[in-house]
Amino acid sequence: MEIAEVFTKKNRLLLRAMVSTDFKLRYQQSVLGHLWSVLKPLLLFSVMYVVFIRFLRFGADVPHFAVSLLLGTILWNFFNETTTGGMMSIVGHGDLLRKIHFSKYVVVIASSMSALINFGFNFVVVVIFALVNGVRPSWSNLLIFPIVLQLYVLGLGIAFFLAAIYVNLRDLNPIWEVVMQAGFYATPIIYPISMISSRAGAYGPLLAKLDLMLNPMAQIIQDARHVLITPANPTLWQWESNFFLACWPVMVTILIFLGGVWYFTTKSQYFAELI
Repeated sequence: MEIAEVFTKKNRLLLRAMVSTDFKLRYQQSVLGHLWSVLKPLLLFSVMYVVFIRFLRFGADVPHFAVSLLLGTILWNFFNETTTGGMMSIVGHGDLLRKIHFSKYVVVIASSMSALINFGFNFVVVVIFALVNGVRPSWSNLLIFPIVLQLYVLGLGIAFFLAAIYVNLRDLNPIWEVVMQAGFYATPIIYPISMISSRAGAYGPLLAKLDLMLNPMAQIIQDARHVLITPANPTLWQWESNFFLACWPVMVTILIFLGGVWYFTTKSQYFAELI
C-alpha cells in the first residue's frame, strides 16, 4: 500500500520538519505563544464548569465530575483539531505538493501529530488537576494509552476523508464546523452518560448503550474517564455482555481509518492539478 511510503527516510525527515515548523509557527506572533495550547481548553472548561456543574448541577452523582469534564474537553479538542487541521492540510500545502515529489500522506499525518503534541501538554494539565482534586492514581490508568491510540486512529482516518474531499469542496469547512458542534452536544462531555439512562424514561438505558455503540467518541471519552478518574463512569464493556457488540466502536474506528486511507489514496493522484 502506498501509505507505506511514509516510513521511508526521505518522508520521515520531511514529516519531522513539517511537524516542527507547524508547532513553531502556530502561535508565533501572539504574546503568550504556545501557552495558548493550554489556556484555550482551560478557558472553555471554566465556562462549562460554572454553567453546567455549578448552576445546572450536571454530574452531581458522579465523583470528580469536574475532572471528567476537563478530560472530555481536551479529548474532544484533540479530535476536532486533528480532523479540522487534516481537512485543510493538503490545500494549505499546495505549493509544496506541486514543487516536490513526496508521499502526500505525510501532510495529513504531520497535521495530526502537531495536534497530538498540543494534546500532550493539555493531558499533563488534566493529570495535575486530577491529583489536586483527590483522584488516586492506579495501574489501570495505563489503559489510557490504547484509548488515546484509538482516538488518534479515528481522527486520522476522518482527516484523510476530509482532506481528499476538501480539495474539491471548499464548503466542507463550515459544514464540518456544524457537524462538530452537533457532535459535541451529542457526546456525553458536559453531561454524564448516566443522565441519558436516568432521564430518558424506560428507553434511557438502551439509548445510553446505543450512544456508546454508534458514537466512537462517546465510547472513547467514557472509557478514558473510567480508567483515569473513577470506575463510577460506566462503559460499554460493562453494559454489553456480547463481545462483538462491545467491540463494535473499536471496529468502526478501524473501518473508518482503512476507508479514509483508501479514499485518500484514490484521490491523491489528482491533488496537484486541483489545488
